[in-house]
Amino acid sequence: MRTEKDIIGELALPDGALYGINSLRAKNNFALNYRKTNPHLIRAIVTVKKAAALTWAGLERNRLTGEGEAKDAAFAGAKKFDAIVSACDELLSAPDDSELFSDAFVTDALQGGAGTSTNMNVNEVIANLALRSQGKDSGSYHLIHPLDDVNRGQSTNDVYPTALRIASILSLRSLSDSCAKLQESLQKKENEYDGIKKLGRTELMDAVPVTLGSEFGAYAQGIARDRWRLYKIEERLRQVNIGGAAVGLMDTKDRERRTLHHKYQAGVIEKLRELTGIGLALSEYPMDITQNNDVFVEVSGLLKALSVNLLKIAGDFRLMNSGPAGGIGELRLAPMQAGSTIMPGKVNPVIAEMTMQAALKVQANDYSICAAASRGEFELNAFLPLIADALLESLSLLERTVFLFRTKCVETLTANLERCKSNLEAAPYFAAAYAPLIGYDTVSRIIADSPGCNANEILEKLAAGCR
Repeated sequence: MRTEKDIIGELALPDGALYGINSLRAKNNFALNYRKTNPHLIRAIVTVKKAAALTWAGLERNRLTGEGEAKDAAFAGAKKFDAIVSACDELLSAPDDSELFSDAFVTDALQGGAGTSTNMNVNEVIANLALRSQGKDSGSYHLIHPLDDVNRGQSTNDVYPTALRIASILSLRSLSDSCAKLQESLQKKENEYDGIKKLGRTELMDAVPVTLGSEFGAYAQGIARDRWRLYKIEERLRQVNIGGAAVGLMDTKDRERRTLHHKYQAGVIEKLRELTGIGLALSEYPMDITQNNDVFVEVSGLLKALSVNLLKIAGDFRLMNSGPAGGIGELRLAPMQAGSTIMPGKVNPVIAEMTMQAALKVQANDYSICAAASRGEFELNAFLPLIADALLESLSLLERTVFLFRTKCVETLTANLERCKSNLEAAPYFAAAYAPLIGYDTVSRIIADSPGCNANEILEKLAAGCR
């Protein structure tokens, strides 16, 4: 065991633990057993740390033109940041389910302190990995310090929001691509079923005819709008506050320190662009990014819009698949599994139902995001961890849901031509054409007075009314 000390006291940690005292306190304090911090957010924070270390290493090497102690210090500083970069690379190359990730990152997703515990956890893990690479014991922070070195020039308040924006953009890109593929699959069905006439329905009641293809075309249009909205929202997320420190401002009047900070700030943005492939830019007003989280509400709102369309489409599929004997039966969803423990042969529309439940979960997350974003006070929102957890969960959940819905439901369903035809022929949809000839009220009376009549019998009565 090793002992680490902070302003509160001392704690014993396993010798090989990559996390440190701050991480352990957070693990004990927030022992909700809910779930750990989202690995996409962890990776984004590590990427920010790598960008910062690369920037500081470059600034230290610029000082190597000096002499004596100054040159030696610059050389040692550059080597220290090189070790930090290598530690970041080791983490970024490790799978989410690796022992390294599961053992090192121990903080619960929901935590007090606006994400400070997660930032501390990442700082300590990177520092100890860097120490290990140099043959030093974990906790030898006099050599590489989690805060003085790994967190140099940073605050949780600029690292965490920047990382969340990076993680959100990368997830949005994947989700947008998934929506594009779903749109294409719906459009293929639109073309395939273009010649299949069926009964239209409004408020679940018989209406005028449509084609099955036109219904799929309408579904595709909704998903196309979702795809475009998700693509465009990335622009809002590209504005970051990295380098803004605690409240979005550099709080020193020392000219030399301010100059160094500005060089760091410009450098870290450039490195982040290179590492992520995202056109990030420093916000013109970093304090805004630090204290306001409305952009995440906006993103969540667009995810909610996608969830609404998925609910509508999956719900329609479920109804059109109903039966097989007593329902609408115009679509046949591919059988995926046995549907009952007591009724042999029963098969349920399980993929559509899964899709609807996932969509409802996204809508519940949207409420959490809205509520948490509204609870910020003055220069910071302490509830950003809830926003991050809910938003990244919704992004991941929707991406997987869209994939499964497309591959296991949309692309595998078939049309029931016979049922489409029989439902159409059984309904007096043609009555609407007679309203201009004999009047709306007369047509309504003929239909009301014809219970049990088939379509041909009703048609004869309508024709008689025209004579």
